[in-house]
Amino acid sequence: MPLFAMRKESSPGASPNPPVAVRLVEVTDEHEGQRVDNFLFRICKGVPKSHVYKAIRDGNVRVNKGRIQADHRLEIGDVVRVPPFRLPAADAPRAVPPAEFPVVYEDEGMLVVDKPAGIAVHGGSGVAFGVIERLRAARPQAPMLELAHRLDRETSGLLMIAKKRKALLGLHHMLREGLGSKRYYALVQGDWVNDRQHIKLPLLKWTTASGERRVRVDREGQTAHTIVTLKKRFGGAYSLVEAELRTGRTHQIRVHLASSGFPIVGDDKYGDDEVRAHFARQGFNRMFLHAHQLTIPHPLTGETLELRAPLPPACEELLNTLESV
Repeated sequence: MPLFAMRKESSPGASPNPPVAVRLVEVTDEHEGQRVDNFLFRICKGVPKSHVYKAIRDGNVRVNKGRIQADHRLEIGDVVRVPPFRLPAADAPRAVPPAEFPVVYEDEGMLVVDKPAGIAVHGGSGVAFGVIERLRAARPQAPMLELAHRLDRETSGLLMIAKKRKALLGLHHMLREGLGSKRYYALVQGDWVNDRQHIKLPLLKWTTASGERRVRVDREGQTAHTIVTLKKRFGGAYSLVEAELRTGRTHQIRVHLASSGFPIVGDDKYGDDEVRAHFARQGFNRMFLHAHQLTIPHPLTGETLELRAPLPPACEELLNTLESV
């Protein structure tokens, strides 16, 4: 990626940590099709996202000398004007604590980890950093680490991360076209009736008065399809089900199950508060939703991958407790 600097002189008495010079960065095939905001996050490490978005809005970021929006897609040969950003001092303490996560699969193109519950996949909305930022901090030599999809903060399990641009595009294509299978275990409140059931309810995103993002069933929403299979009943009060995503809408499994009368145990947005408090008193302080299986074509080779992550110990212990009641 060629870099061309346009020198910006420092004034007397300036900060010992001045902004870097304006750069003109030529886009290579490694970043073809990438959104300009994501491109800037990668080459301006340490710069707050709010500063990047403000620079785009103010027209200080340009592509081929023209103003653009944050969602503008880059092409090979584009020249991006990167304005000077004030970076943290070289000797400043690391803002993001590095962390590795249990690796389920890894090769030169992609990484699949078993994400714990309670950790966001990325920073934002009051979260300083998540899995992807911590992985990048732990692997500073990695040329690229990008999320291929999302998991809710309280959902555990299999999370796909691309290590090459071609792999990222391949994973996005796979998810968009429904070429793979993502399966989750969920413990729901109630006695699930059917051994196998298709839930097809359109979902619409909305925001509460306090600014919290929510999803509801609405005929004006996006098409959403979940296949639910009964795995085990617990005395008519609770059921363990497997949910297979055929589309990938925000909070899809949570809203589909809750709207069908079977909210997920521990769900703080769509679940039963009394049930959540009951299990919290017993030491179970999370939502019982776990991405346990991925069956996907490898984004670079096409080889079928079948990946699994076992239920976390806390979930296993809860099932054992219910079974003994």
